[in-house]
Amino acid sequence: MIGAIRIAQRNALVYRRAWRGSLFMSFLQPTLFLLAIGVGLGSLVDAGSPLPGGVSFLEFLAPGLLAAACMQTAAFESSYPISGKMTWRRNYEAMTATPIGTADLVFGELVWIAVRLSAVAVAFAAVMVAFGVARSRLALLAVPAAVLTGLAFSAPLMAYAATLKGNSNNFNLVFRFIITPLFLFSGVFFPLSRLPQGVQIAAWCTPLFHGVELTRGLTLGTIDSPSWVVHVGYLFMMLGAGILAALRTFDQRLRA
Repeated sequence: MIGAIRIAQRNALVYRRAWRGSLFMSFLQPTLFLLAIGVGLGSLVDAGSPLPGGVSFLEFLAPGLLAAACMQTAAFESSYPISGKMTWRRNYEAMTATPIGTADLVFGELVWIAVRLSAVAVAFAAVMVAFGVARSRLALLAVPAAVLTGLAFSAPLMAYAATLKGNSNNFNLVFRFIITPLFLFSGVFFPLSRLPQGVQIAAWCTPLFHGVELTRGLTLGTIDSPSWVVHVGYLFMMLGAGILAALRTFDQRLRA
């Protein structure tokens, strides 16, 4: 575990050169999103299309965007940076020449990504509070729920990144055909009940749907016991499967 902490520490030392701009964007992006879509477009939605539970569009949208923001941050942090350390800069080869092992690399990267996701989630949650979205004391738990959502994407993407050998276009396909469709069709912007049954079933099988339902339920105080158990269990299952896959692909790549 000490080795994993050292990996996270190394990433923090690199990140200290860019943290100010990154932190500023963590507050600016949700503010602009909620103003433009939640308040602006939301005034039209509230006037003509009631949402489940009688909540406003802003209240419906903000928790979903919180989960989606963590997914997008996790997807970026688990793709190009991991592939760069593995293929182009060969950082991992240098690290494993020391007592640091493959498990230290995987868990260290996940610890660092969890730190980054926590910063994004806390900033987003602060903006949500400023907009008066939080309606429950459980809203504080939306932050770790969003972080868990991001990690459920990070681990599998890290495993995939370790298999690539120099072609970054593969990540463009991931963002275009996986991340973007999930952002649009996992219940972030509108209830899934308004989609065809087949699309609803497909969305239910994705991590972002469970993350959105979890963060929204916690923020608005509408979550019930069976639901949160299913959502949390699914996200932990994705995280665990991704960790096992990453341990294998990292080990195979570094031994090749």
